[in-house]
Amino acid sequence: MDAGHELSLSSKSQPITTQLTQMLSQGKGLSWLRPRSSRGWLAYGSIFYIILAVMTGILSGLGVFTFGYAEGASYLSNNPQSCTNCHVMQPYYDSWQNSSHSHVAVCNDCHLSHHPIGKWVTKADNGFFHSLAFTFENYHEPIQIKGRNREVTQNACLYCHEETVHQMISINQGNDMLHCINCHSDVGHALNLPRTTVHPLEPRRP
Repeated sequence: MDAGHELSLSSKSQPITTQLTQMLSQGKGLSWLRPRSSRGWLAYGSIFYIILAVMTGILSGLGVFTFGYAEGASYLSNNPQSCTNCHVMQPYYDSWQNSSHSHVAVCNDCHLSHHPIGKWVTKADNGFFHSLAFTFENYHEPIQIKGRNREVTQNACLYCHEETVHQMISINQGNDMLHCINCHSDVGHALNLPRTTVHPLEPRRP
């Protein structure tokens, strides 16, 4: 017999407040808040895990689709053509092919750190911000190198040519020193770039 029946069958001589007080003290008045059995809680838990599994599946599916559509696997390789997955990079790929370094160095040789960990940190950093900028078309045109990436290219030059230029390198860190591309701006990209009068390795202006 539930709380409603107990109230209706109780003696009319007892005030209704007295009946409610007795029922609450016995826990009967709150029985509707409690599941009839432990299966009730299990049902709520099952719904939560079902929703979690569905959301995880959706997000995973979108991630796999985006990675495949953007040819993400190609960026793990050393193939310069992977850069042209973004059409805005085609002129710079073409200018590299016409440069003096095209037969000795690929994109990763100059634009990534030669440190085994730094290489992947730089790749992840550039990959995220480049895809963000290209997707929302929020980038300077012609594209210009950022300060931290300019240091990467400078260190790449020194990595290959240190024996030649070691006497020109400042002993004290932080001293002013010309970057290699100040004099050799066309070794990585030939200067006859279409649609631009600014070399891509010129520092970005604010």
